[in-house]
Amino acid sequence: MALATKSIEELLGEDASNLLEHECKTIPKDAIYAPGPDYIEQTWYDSDRSPRVLRNLQALLDHGRLAGTGYLSILPVDQGIEHSAGASFAKNPDYFDPKNIVELAIEGGCNAVASTFGVLRAVSRKFAHKIPFIVKINHNELLSFPNTYDQIMFGTIDQAFDAGAVAVGATIYFGSEESNRQIQEVSRAFAYAHELGMATILWCYTRNSAFKVNGVDYHSSADLTGQANHLGVTLGADIVKQKLPTNNGGYKALNTGDSSYGKLDERIYTELTSDHPIDLTRYQVANDYMGRAGLINSGGASGDDDFAQAVKTAVINKRAGGMGLISGRKAFQRPRDEGVKLLNFIQDVYLDESIDLA
Repeated sequence: MALATKSIEELLGEDASNLLEHECKTIPKDAIYAPGPDYIEQTWYDSDRSPRVLRNLQALLDHGRLAGTGYLSILPVDQGIEHSAGASFAKNPDYFDPKNIVELAIEGGCNAVASTFGVLRAVSRKFAHKIPFIVKINHNELLSFPNTYDQIMFGTIDQAFDAGAVAVGATIYFGSEESNRQIQEVSRAFAYAHELGMATILWCYTRNSAFKVNGVDYHSSADLTGQANHLGVTLGADIVKQKLPTNNGGYKALNTGDSSYGKLDERIYTELTSDHPIDLTRYQVANDYMGRAGLINSGGASGDDDFAQAVKTAVINKRAGGMGLISGRKAFQRPRDEGVKLLNFIQDVYLDESIDLA
């Protein structure tokens, strides 16, 4: 049963009216492909995606508590590599064991579980038929010194297919020194995944020390992340994973003085966005081919107010036209019953029909 709207309002606190009553006057809601029961028919049906890809995209949408809504709630646990296993699982050592990761996703009512080759192949015979698998094919290994912050392949598309995956995921650090190689590797991998019938999800991250200007970090600015999304869809992503935008004006900040970076039009800031978080996220959706590729936002790092932050992120994503949340650390870095509860809180936002497009 979905949470009462009052409970969501309580978690949103002083942000409740600003987020629940906002009307987007930048990019209108009628211009985007919003999630719904017929989402595949409205988006990828007329594309070159094969019936097998469409079937697996539908399999993602037809599982868990959000089945049939067009929205996704995904548990991602690749932090054993991306953030080191000790640092990630010290709070809850049960999750060194892959079976507990998958069981959390199942008990939490998720559409799918996303994890590494190692985790999902270790338990594929036990669980691949019980919940959709998303195999993450590349990682920042983090053990080299000094850290190189590069995404490298950890396995093959055939291995993901043999593990029973319905989709593969990858990360590109757009803006990094190695981004050209990553783009080529991932585009080839995604093309082959599509040949085998698997769906594709791209973590479209930006990474460059130059994106921090005068003490302001623009790695999650709407304009830079929006362009990263646009590149991701162009190279073959069916679904894009992106951080929620926290500011805007990355291009403007990087085009000052003698610096010339990319291309910009002031209407990005005066007409296509405002400073409202829903409008900033709507711009990310627009760069996903107006929502033809679904936008899932990350839940962020765990902290003291995880439940409130998770619900706030879900409300912003849903009202902007996004497809759902992919939340890991907030869920697995706590006792399982609390992790399940947090995942259900997120899902209840998407089940609440009173929370609609802005």
